[in-house]
Amino acid sequence: MNTSPIRHLNTFLASLLLILIACSDQKAVETLIDPSDISPWCIIGFDTENRTPEQRIEMLQEMGIKQYGYNRGKADFSSMAQEFQLASENDIDITSVFLWLNAKSDSIGKLSPSNRELLSNISGAEHKPAIWLSFSHNFFEERGHAESIEYCVEMIQFIKSYIGAMDCELALYNHHGWFGNPNHQIEVLKELNDESISIVYNFHHAQEYVDEFEELAEKMLPYLSFVNLNGVKKEGPQIIPIGQGNHEYDMIVHLKDLGYDGPWGILGHVKTEDVQKVLRANLDGLSELNKRYILHK
Repeated sequence: MNTSPIRHLNTFLASLLLILIACSDQKAVETLIDPSDISPWCIIGFDTENRTPEQRIEMLQEMGIKQYGYNRGKADFSSMAQEFQLASENDIDITSVFLWLNAKSDSIGKLSPSNRELLSNISGAEHKPAIWLSFSHNFFEERGHAESIEYCVEMIQFIKSYIGAMDCELALYNHHGWFGNPNHQIEVLKELNDESISIVYNFHHAQEYVDEFEELAEKMLPYLSFVNLNGVKKEGPQIIPIGQGNHEYDMIVHLKDLGYDGPWGILGHVKTEDVQKVLRANLDGLSELNKRYILHK
């Protein structure tokens, strides 16, 4: 019985389509992190070019980056409203803002003038970022562990009430010191019992937790809303490009194995360099980790 050539062709095309779909699905599975989904962090105040808001937005557009975090280390918020407006007009999302509390100027029921200005600017923004909250160690120098937990709970409740009408998510940020210990943050979150408050985990503050990271990641997972990437060496330095450390690849893979799949951030955070070069180095490092991941699948 003769088979039509057209039928053969249709069968071949159908098989080819299935192969292409399978390859497409496999490629998606094998990608460690999609570079188009990342969000730069610490790019304001860490830039030898001292870019204006307009120049920063232009840089991000040139790099094809669609979102970033706002961290104004010098507490100069005079151009903040302008930057939010420019980002919105250029379809760039400001995903987060850093709120740093210092015992010298912030307390329960009272915020420093600069922090009030920061939050006021957010309240006027069209698209509300998440607020990443961290405490200076000077809050805890004369407090024991239990008292520190209690104080954090009360201070976070105050911040939550302060931003209540702003429709902003709130997340705890691991910096240095007592509050920078994610184990302490988890204790605080359990006491708060508020599912709307999460954790941002930063690889550039992870050096001392490398040995316990697998266990720590499992404990953080129910609270984890964002991970900022960095090269990780136990001995330091603190800031190195992705891919130049000894541990970040295994840490990312472990998070993905647990079920965390983003969002992810990359760092500027080098005061002595053009931040665009720093971001490109991190994107290059991320590309190498992606290649490594594909080879091991």
